[in-house]
Amino acid sequence: MADSSSDEFDPTARDQREIGREMVDESTGLGSVMAHAYRGEIDRVGTWRQRLDETTTWAVTLMAAILTWAFSSTDNPHYILLIGIVVVTIFLGIEARRYRDYDVFRSRARVIQENLFANALDPSQGTESHDWRAELSKDYRRPTLKVSLSEALANRLRRVYLALLGILVVAWIFRITAFAPREAWLTTAGIARLPGVTVVAVVAVFYLVLLAVSFWPRERHAKGEFREGDPEDWKETE
Repeated sequence: MADSSSDEFDPTARDQREIGREMVDESTGLGSVMAHAYRGEIDRVGTWRQRLDETTTWAVTLMAAILTWAFSSTDNPHYILLIGIVVVTIFLGIEARRYRDYDVFRSRARVIQENLFANALDPSQGTESHDWRAELSKDYRRPTLKVSLSEALANRLRRVYLALLGILVVAWIFRITAFAPREAWLTTAGIARLPGVTVVAVVAVFYLVLLAVSFWPRERHAKGEFREGDPEDWKETE
């Protein structure tokens, strides 16, 4: 038989959502549980943050090796740089997927910080969300990804991969122009039977897609990152 007290729980009621205030005045069982839960979430955030950094490290290491080899001799084919672009893009996809998982745990930690600890430190400000306990409970019962793949790709591109891929394409342009002055650069850009015009067109379209993904306006769902500007404007993008 269900506990009748659960039917009376109103997560939006002031006394129910502001349990942080009780943590200051007196020790509560729920406050202790939330402290342990928060510690666990922070540990998960650190683990996934490390996985993101490892992916970036591998991408940078591989890129450095490719750049070194590509310019070590004029006989080395230029398309090794294009292969590097493909491989770094694969790392981008891996990191975007990991970022979506990372945001699940980071968002939970931010909910606890905003509504529990912030309320405990300064109860006069209230809580950020009126039903934060219900939202957190729902997420624990049925965890869901909160960030779309396009938003995750845009985030990782703006933070890391747009710069890495930009270096590779600049290196490739230099490799087929200044590094091979004896031939027309469109001729140099060719790969086997694939004409240089086609190769250049494919590369140009690819980078236009990257720019579109990076800067296309979209509603922001990721939580917990520092943002510049007026704090009152932040809520409009969450």
